Amino acid sequence: MTYIHDTIVKLQKTSPAQAEFYQAVEEVLDSLQPILETNEKYKKHAIIERMVEPERQIMFRVPWVDDQGNVQVNKGYRIEFNSALGPYKGGLRFHPSVNAGIIKFLGFEQIFKNALTGLPIGGGKGGANFDPKGKSDGEIMRFCQSFINELYRHIGPTTDVPAGDIGVGAREIGYMFGQYKRLTGNYDGVFTGKSLLWGGSLVRKEATGYGCVYFAQYMLEAKGDTLAGKRCLVSGAGNVAIYTIEKLYQLGAIPVTCSDSSGTIYHETGINLETLKELKEVRKVRLNEYVTAHPEAKFIPAADYPADGHAVWRIPAQLAFPCATQNELTEADAQALIANGVIGVSEGANMPSTQEAVEVFLDARISYGPGKAANAGGVATSQLEMAQNASMQRWSFEEVDEKLKVIMKNIFLSASETAAEFGEPHNLVLGANIAGFRKVADAMIEQGVV
Repeated sequence: MTYIHDTIVKLQKTSPAQAEFYQAVEEVLDSLQPILETNEKYKKHAIIERMVEPERQIMFRVPWVDDQGNVQVNKGYRIEFNSALGPYKGGLRFHPSVNAGIIKFLGFEQIFKNALTGLPIGGGKGGANFDPKGKSDGEIMRFCQSFINELYRHIGPTTDVPAGDIGVGAREIGYMFGQYKRLTGNYDGVFTGKSLLWGGSLVRKEATGYGCVYFAQYMLEAKGDTLAGKRCLVSGAGNVAIYTIEKLYQLGAIPVTCSDSSGTIYHETGINLETLKELKEVRKVRLNEYVTAHPEAKFIPAADYPADGHAVWRIPAQLAFPCATQNELTEADAQALIANGVIGVSEGANMPSTQEAVEVFLDARISYGPGKAANAGGVATSQLEMAQNASMQRWSFEEVDEKLKVIMKNIFLSASETAAEFGEPHNLVLGANIAGFRKVADAMIEQGVV
């Protein structure tokens, strides 16, 4: 479609060298062809051209002093992408790989993910090319305070509400909130992912992983199947992976893998969740130490991975849960999964499958839950945290978990019903993208040219 092609070409000129952003935009726009061809209003109102450009892009330096007294400088970002449905909502990522293209891809995906939740939140994302690994608490605190010295003027409980992401947990949120409170004098719900001691929500830490599994459950139920007894591959070893594994066990499945940057653990009888939490949440060490406690498990070093992909996806199983990072699952990985009998993939990470891998899944007609739908549980529970802060209430774990289940079911139904409406009932990528787009686009039209 010339309209979509021209939009992407123009974007590549105005936002150069942002490969992940182009990938996210192209994936969404390609799947919007059916609705763009039948609804002239979206072209008339230049919705696509407006939607791919953030409403605001904030970039700033973050100077801080390390424990040796040396001044360090990082780069900070906040992309306020779209506020048609509500205040900007999206996490902050602290990782050396962070750049403008990564943040824009994440922010663009967030627009549709947030729209699918049915909650009143817009899309945004932020972060810095700062690596918390190996840093002392004092260094992380000083970095976070410097980061907020600039960001505080752009955020607020009804304007932009950041959360955590890779490298940003309750510790980092605490340091940033403390500095925000110091600078503004306000104690309000400007961050989500807070400690339970001062306004956080139960289930927030677990939400993305739990939601990813609930989405898989609904995909299987639609085909008359269940999670019970299914062998599952999980990548990653952070919050998303850990709580994907926890919920899989609760629903009767058998997760047999996890991974970090050092390598992959394959435990044929099932990952020991207690050991995994001890290594990653308490001791914060590499996964290779897992085999010390469980010598029957196998550790596959990253250096031994196949050249065309990731070892975790070459292990026979029935379900796969990519929960690490973007583009971690290649075309060759996808082909290996299909060859090994995988019947479903539910993405816990953002855009973890390359476009070529997605095509393999769609062609095979397996149950495939794209990240913007399957991993929306995190941002959904963030909004539930906002609601609790605004009403000065605290809901129980069971209440929040039940609300999360309902939200994930509604996301699945929205994506599947929209896919069926456009003649491709197996294609939840198309369904999720069109359902999210239509909601945001119609709101943009009603609000005028802004």
